[in-house]
Amino acid sequence: MERMQMERMLATPADAEIILRLYELRRETVMRQARAWVIGEFWPTTADEYFAVASNRNDPHNAFVRQVISYWEMAAAMVLHGAVSAELFVDCNAEGFLLLAKFAPILEDVRQRIPTFMIKTSDLVKRFTVAAARFEAVQKNVEAMRDSQNK
Repeated sequence: MERMQMERMLATPADAEIILRLYELRRETVMRQARAWVIGEFWPTTADEYFAVASNRNDPHNAFVRQVISYWEMAAAMVLHGAVSAELFVDCNAEGFLLLAKFAPILEDVRQRIPTFMIKTSDLVKRFTVAAARFEAVQKNVEAMRDSQNK
């Protein structure tokens, strides 16, 4: 799919309401704990390591992984379906792109079992130039985070 350059448009008040609601949801106590663990502590280096948590209902972090990834995929879907401005979304959110960058080394292997894994966030990067630029910037931060995990 060819990447689109969005015509610069002002976001609507409805777009702002969605962004604020997404922010509110991220602040919920369990969601905050889930995000902290998935972003800060969960660094699978293989698809098997990913699935050891994501497919194991007995793992205490299983719900964290499912909650965080499904949240960001839902948010990305809102952009893809035109419910919220892509530019405003990208300006206000980097975490979904961070997750995509974090799982990039194992993405294809995970998608062999779950073809839709992080597909909405991937589609944002493919479809919108502003999202691609944000993803590229976030990738550098993720590499630094990954390096610090390996030390």
